[in-house]
Amino acid sequence: MWEAPTTTNGFRNRKTNGKPQHHTRRKVQIQLRQSTTGISEKRIALSWQSFFRSRSDLHNKLKLDVTAKLPIALIRNFVLFINDTNKMTNQTILVTGGTGFVGIHTILQLLQKGYHVNTTLRSLSKKDSILNALKEAGIDDFTALAFFEADLTSDTGWEEAVAGVDYVLHVASPFPAQDPRDENELIIPARDGALRVLKAAQKAGVKRVVLTSSFAAIGYSRNPKDHLFTEEDWTDATAAIPPYIKSKTVAEKAAWEYIETEGGNLELTVINPVGIFGPVLGGISSASLDIAVSGILNGVIRESPNFTMGVVDVRDVAAIHLTAMTHPEAGGERFIATSDGVMSFYDVAELFKKERPEWAEKIADMQPTPNEFYIEMTNHKAKTVLGWQPRSKEAALLASVDSLPRN
Repeated sequence: MWEAPTTTNGFRNRKTNGKPQHHTRRKVQIQLRQSTTGISEKRIALSWQSFFRSRSDLHNKLKLDVTAKLPIALIRNFVLFINDTNKMTNQTILVTGGTGFVGIHTILQLLQKGYHVNTTLRSLSKKDSILNALKEAGIDDFTALAFFEADLTSDTGWEEAVAGVDYVLHVASPFPAQDPRDENELIIPARDGALRVLKAAQKAGVKRVVLTSSFAAIGYSRNPKDHLFTEEDWTDATAAIPPYIKSKTVAEKAAWEYIETEGGNLELTVINPVGIFGPVLGGISSASLDIAVSGILNGVIRESPNFTMGVVDVRDVAAIHLTAMTHPEAGGERFIATSDGVMSFYDVAELFKKERPEWAEKIADMQPTPNEFYIEMTNHKAKTVLGWQPRSKEAALLASVDSLPRN
């Protein structure tokens, strides 16, 4: 946490042209006793002043007199945010694939926390979709956001995108609504794109890359009967599996191999989300949401297959990326990102009928999925190592519904 330097006589100081200027008088009345939270009130007041003086945009917008006497109780709960923001505002994060569902929510949370953000797009003509989505979320200052044109299939643009970056969140990867005729249409961009980002990050001196993989790289080979899926499990990429599942497995394995053999000081952390739901932002959605939410609401999906899925809210996926980015114990680790439990399409349909009856007219009456198809997976590692607390699967799905327009 940020703390101002202290002189030998106990006064805070700041340096101008290499010479300390001691603060011998202050308009703020500061008591030196220790608060019940363990943070001195002097430190709270100084942090408050330092934060708003360094953020002239907030200072001017809120028209605060930061030298006035302020109730310490009012700002005590704000001090951790202030100190963290002092650290964060000097850091730049690259988010690949800013027009994606996870990408836009990740950019939003980074900007809200005071980071500078670079993001890549295959074409800069698409940047308005990001700006519009962020405006919808309440962001009106884009001075900390920069756009770079870069494609996972080409080296062009990556050196510029990663220059001066502290961390990289590599969330870009194709997720098709249907399988392509040639599996390499997915495998090559996913694998080569991940390696391209890792190499650029290493060359630029980035501290850590957080790669968005998928539960697809974990849970699609082993017989799920009586098995609890954890981060120790791997999908067999040589098995007869769908192209998307193979692409995520191949790409993640290639990333770990690169780090082990050529990574040097670069750290890698991998997030393995399940089906990603939650609120649509600026019209930016996900394939999972389009299929399992819109498809059920509109009556396109009329049967519940012999399949169950993990569910996670996109806001929690973004949050776990941010935590894994800086957490000292996250380097070299995989984390399954899922809410507790799994659901079938029948379960989703029944949830919507019960909790959002205004949508029920087109929802099909499905037969329940047999219990034998309910798999088990755990988020224990993410919760215990990172302190991650995801929303419930029901809350994530209902947030998706609530963000959709009624026709």
